[in-house]
Amino acid sequence: MTDRIVVTDVGPRDGLQNEDVQVATQAKIDLIQALAAAGVPHIEATAFVHPRWVPQLADATEVLQGIDRTPGTVYSALVPNVEGLERALAAGVDKVSVFTAASETFSRTNTNASIDQTLERFAGVFELCAARALPIRAYVSTAVRCPFEGDISPSAVAGVVERLLAMGPCEIDLGDTIGVAKPDDIDALLDAVGSMVPVDALVLHLHDTNGGALHCVRRAIERGVRRFDAACAGLGGCPYAPGAPGNLATEALLGLCAELGLQTGIDAQGVAAAGRAIRSQLNPV
Repeated sequence: MTDRIVVTDVGPRDGLQNEDVQVATQAKIDLIQALAAAGVPHIEATAFVHPRWVPQLADATEVLQGIDRTPGTVYSALVPNVEGLERALAAGVDKVSVFTAASETFSRTNTNASIDQTLERFAGVFELCAARALPIRAYVSTAVRCPFEGDISPSAVAGVVERLLAMGPCEIDLGDTIGVAKPDDIDALLDAVGSMVPVDALVLHLHDTNGGALHCVRRAIERGVRRFDAACAGLGGCPYAPGAPGNLATEALLGLCAELGLQTGIDAQGVAAAGRAIRSQLNPV
């Protein structure tokens, strides 16, 4: 098992989409470039969704095309369907993410579609990505608890993962959308999904609502997980998930990795500087 932790900074997408302040396009580009300069290997840069639903990311094309690309950095974007994928491809995306849930109510609230309908939308995305040899990440949100339905069974999560894997090769990313997970919940998820996906290939997307995200990271690392999402300065949350104020901060994740002697290849000071800069845009003095 490798001692290297692979970090995806989702701040430019999952972080900024939930902010009340409309961040300037150039400030988004500067954030992405600062994260890349700090050595972040994977950056979720934006989302190609209808601006009516996520107006904060209406400039997705301008952002992705405006980046001075750092060699070796993967720049990804969220797409809800084939139309979004085509826009992302035209903008030069390296990898795309699709988004479903383990909760029917959350899926309908967040995507205006049932779980079955979200998977139907993905069929064309998987087909086109296969033709282009473009990697796909598949988010499964509310993997622990739903703000509307309560606790979600690990078997329900596993069922969605199984259906995603049947559609084609994809990276599975399990999301604790409202940040309530405890280490035992991580054990239960890994027990349910680990037979289908190698644990070191799974990604965990943790929110830090109750300050317990790092405890979950520790347990996940003990179990062999080596891939995590985080957001610089703890940006984010979810506009459709009450009680989800922010993602696990990349700075905190890097600090834990250093404490445990695990390598990330990321300059923690550079990430912290990027976080301070974007916070100054969100909370100007």
